[in-house]
Order: sequence, then structure tokens, then C-alpha cells
Amino acid sequence: MTTTFDLKGPGRQRPFATAMAERPVMVLLGVFVIFYLVAAMFDHSLLTIQGARGILLLACPLAMFAGAQTICMLTGGIDMSVSMIATFAAYIVVDQMGGGVVWALLAGLLVGAGIGAVNGIGVGVFKVSAMIMTLGMQSVLLGVITVGAGASGFLDGSRGLPDIIKTLGTGSVGPIPANTFLLIGMSVLLVWGLSRTGLGRNLYAVGDNPIACRLAGIRVWQVLIATYAVAGVLAAIGGMLIAGMNGSVGPDMANIYLLPSVAAAVVGGTSVMGGIGGFGGTVVGALILTVLNRLLLTFDTSEAMRQFIYGLIVLGLAWVYSRLTGAKARS
Repeated sequence: MTTTFDLKGPGRQRPFATAMAERPVMVLLGVFVIFYLVAAMFDHSLLTIQGARGILLLACPLAMFAGAQTICMLTGGIDMSVSMIATFAAYIVVDQMGGGVVWALLAGLLVGAGIGAVNGIGVGVFKVSAMIMTLGMQSVLLGVITVGAGASGFLDGSRGLPDIIKTLGTGSVGPIPANTFLLIGMSVLLVWGLSRTGLGRNLYAVGDNPIACRLAGIRVWQVLIATYAVAGVLAAIGGMLIAGMNGSVGPDMANIYLLPSVAAAVVGGTSVMGGIGGFGGTVVGALILTVLNRLLLTFDTSEAMRQFIYGLIVLGLAWVYSRLTGAKARS
């Protein structure tokens, strides 16, 4: 009789799988460095200061959108309206410039928070699927922007952008893009908020087991409204940054960020099933996808092909992380 030994049984996970499940940010940083060096073999400009600056500049708005996806996915949801919230908020900022820069920026953030709160009410109070609710909001906002920026003209995008948005969109402090400092500040705030505040801990709890949360006395609907409101604010900030980079506001300026924002969150280790993830990994995921996009542009890949690749990344990594987290739970 021959005896066989299972070297991959419970308690003997592969080192890489264990690291991905327990320390995703450190592993992702290593992946980013390796991937960056590989991409630099095909695009030598990445080895220059300007090349690295370009990656940081483009990664910031993507990280904002991906941050919105991250906090929604932690509750088991998703926000498919981030691109239209971003565009609408940017239009509001430009439209409200007559009231001063401070009011215009505040109005854009308030609009983002308000639209996000409506999403949260639909998901948390009326129990609408997050996918359906936010896709519906995406369509509504698309109609409002199309009509408002068209013949009706109640959204006036002809005013100039505030100088602060232009500076954040394209300016630098030395070799470092100005928006990188904004991203660092938002990263510190979100990482601290997710780990140290009651709302942050409740996000994980709701995503892990909403029924248990209700039995424990947590008002899940309030958590969801706050979650989607914060996601709306992050989307609005992302929209302002894109407007600053483009130098103008357009109806479809943020559309290409929708699927990559989901992909960046998933690459960063956030589970689409809820309860697992964090903003630190999402930022690294946004950097990885920005380098990937730069590499695909080097190969003259079409936008349709890039979206196809992002979709494959989401599907593939969603499966991988579900296997890894499942293995961790069984060990």
C-alpha cells in the first residue's frame, strides 16, 4: 500500500497565497515595482522623472474613483454612477463660479455627496440592488448632463475653471504632481477612517454579515447612506481633477474611468463580496493599472481592447481573491 501526503492541505497554503491573503499591500507594492520595470523595458520614458511624474499624475483621479468603489464594495455593493457624478460635479463647479471659488468647490462636493446619499437611500432604505440603483442613477445623470449642457443650457460649462483645479490637475511641486499630495492626504484620512472610526468598522461588519449587524443594533441603512455619500464626494473630487487635467468640462470626460475604477479596487485586494479590503491596496492597484494603461498605449492598443482587458482583470482577480480568502477562512 502506498501512502500519499497532501502538501497543500489545511494549514499549508502556498507562501504567495498566504501573503496575498494576509499582507496584500506589501505584495502589491512588489508587483507594482516589477511591473513598472517590465513596462520600462518597452517604454524607456518611464525611467525618467517626467515619465514617473506622468504615472503619478494620471493615477490620482483613478485612485479617487477606485476609493469610491472600495468603500462601497466593503459593504457588498458597488457604485456604477461614479463617472457621471464626477462629470456632473465638475459642471456644477464651473457653473457656480459666479458665486466665488470657495462656493463653487463646495457646491461640487455637496452635489457629489447628495447624489451619493440618494444612491444610499435606494440601496439601504428601499433595498434596491446596488448595481441596479447606481446604474439607474448613471442613466439619469447622463440625461441631465446631455440636456443641461446642450440646447437647454442650464448647465453652463463655458465659464473658466478655478485656478486651484487647474493647479491640482496639471501643476507640480518640484517633480511631484500637486494632485499626489491631495491623494496622500485623502489616503491618510480614508485609511484612518476605515480602521479607527465607528463608521469604518461598520462598513466591514455590514459587508461581512448584514443580518448579524441588524441583530446587533447597527442601523445598516444609515451606514449605507453615509457610505454612498462619501463615495459621491470622492467621485466629485475625481471629476474636478480630470477637468483640471483636460482644462475643460465635457459630458463624457470621465466615462473611461468607470471600469478601471472597479478593476483598481479589485486589484488592490477588495473583495466584491464585501468585508475585505482597504484603501491602501486600492492606491497601489490604481498605480498598477495606470502603468498597464501606459504600456497598452505604447503598443497602440485601442480603447475597446483596453476596456476588454480591464474586464478580464476584474473577473480573473475576483475569482482569485475569492479562492484565497476562502482558503484563509478554512485554514
